[in-house]
This record gives sequence, structure tokens and C-alpha cells, in this order.
Amino acid sequence: MNPTSPLRHVFGGRAARNLTPAVLAAVITAGTAACGGSESSSQGTARSTRTVSPEPTRTRSATASPRTQKEFAASVSAAAERNRQQAVKQLEGVQGRGNAVKDVSVSGLPVVKSEQFRSALVRVTNRTDKAAFYAVKVEFVESSEKVLDSVVLGFADVPPGQTASQHANSRKAAGVKTSPRIAQAERS
Repeated sequence: MNPTSPLRHVFGGRAARNLTPAVLAAVITAGTAACGGSESSSQGTARSTRTVSPEPTRTRSATASPRTQKEFAASVSAAAERNRQQAVKQLEGVQGRGNAVKDVSVSGLPVVKSEQFRSALVRVTNRTDKAAFYAVKVEFVESSEKVLDSVVLGFADVPPGQTASQHANSRKAAGVKTSPRIAQAERS
């Protein structure tokens, strides 16, 4: 590049050498048009300018989270266990069925002979005006009304007017036709 070149003056020696051919051509075209090209009209010289941005630099891709999938699952399991333990403590002092039985529904999921556990979907709807913790005890009952197992779930910080759901799972009722029912439900 010529030492008196307009590009050297605008960009400096090294920067001009690092420009891609497409950007360099656009800069030369824009510079020629701005300095008065061959287009003219009776009113004077027609000028067109164009802003040329350099190609965006590539950034490194986001790095993987330092937590593995196994660690994440363990974290979720630990949180569920803390909620369950809090629910067990909350239900210890409850007389009768509790203050939130009408806010909870349960439905059994289909039974498969080869299943390793019996599962029921438990839904809690917070009908109050502030977030609440719900402790729910689900029983798995045979047709003879014999309770095969009971499972306690904790629903933390259910927003007002919202519904939260969890599965109640029982290994003791696995492969057996049972009906799930809400034994107790307490809101705090």
C-alpha cells in the first residue's frame, strides 16, 4: 500500500492490511463516493454515503456448566427431600385431615404389571392471596380399604392462584391395583 494512500491515513498501516477484501472494497467505494465521484447533477454533485461495519468478531461459545447432569439431579432430589421432611414435620401436629384438603386433588396413573412403583398425580391449587407451603399425605388403598402405603409430599412456595403438581410414588403398592386418596393436606 502506498504511504500516501487515503486508507493508510484513515486506518493506519496494520489495520488496512487486516481488512477483508469485501470490507476494503466497501471502504474504497464509500470513500470515492464521499470525495465526489463521477455522478453529478445540475444542482451540484450527488453524494451517497454508506456506513460499513467490520464483520463481527466471533465470540467463544458458552462454556458448559460446571455441574454435571448427575449433580443437577442430586440437587433436585435433595430439595425434594427437604420439602418432604418439612411436610412430615408439618403434618405431625395436624388434627384430622388438615386445612387444605379442598385445595388438593389426586388421580391414579394406569397400573402396569411390570412397574417398579405405583404412581399418582397430586395437584395443589393455592386459593389464597400469598405464596404457601403445602404438606400432603397420599395413601394407596386396596379395594378392601386396606392402606398399602402412604407417601408425604411437600409443595414449597406455591404462588397465589396457581396450581403445582407432583407424583406420589409407592414401591409397596407396585403392580397392585390401588386407589390413591388424600389422607391429610395442610397449608402454611
